[in-house]
Amino acid sequence: MEEMVVLVDPKDNVLGRMDKLVAHQTGVLHRAFSVFLFNQKGEMLLQQRAKSKYHSPGQWTNACCSHPRLLESYKDAAKRRLMEELGIEVSISEKFHFIYKASVGGELTEHELDHVFTGIYDGKFHLNPEEVMNVRYISLEELEKEMQAYPNLFTPWFTIILNEYKQHL
Repeated sequence: MEEMVVLVDPKDNVLGRMDKLVAHQTGVLHRAFSVFLFNQKGEMLLQQRAKSKYHSPGQWTNACCSHPRLLESYKDAAKRRLMEELGIEVSISEKFHFIYKASVGGELTEHELDHVFTGIYDGKFHLNPEEVMNVRYISLEELEKEMQAYPNLFTPWFTIILNEYKQHL
């Protein structure tokens, strides 16, 4: 089944749909969401993308990010993907949204109207190996150190979204 993304203008008006790979090849603006999960200690959950992903394989990123389907709310899409990728159900709330553009290698570009959600989770994971290789919690202080020392271990969009998140604290 081909994956489609919802094309939008900067005010989130739907312009149509496009194959996900084509949207990333052309850099057209589309809907997306990102989820930041934390444990009770305030540490952030990171996921390591599966090696089989067509872009950014093996890199560390936020708990979950993807694209809502046509007529699917951002929140419903985020909850669906948390189950599909991490095998978890968790309460999340939207914190903000913004537009960003990032090259992800291989002449692919993420150009997204991104709705960012947060939640708290301390339970077990049931990782989908087609999506996720590993997960771990890390303090924001240690994360910043790692990202400065080893920037290529992290997805390009994660740095952008994390910086935007810090501005909304």
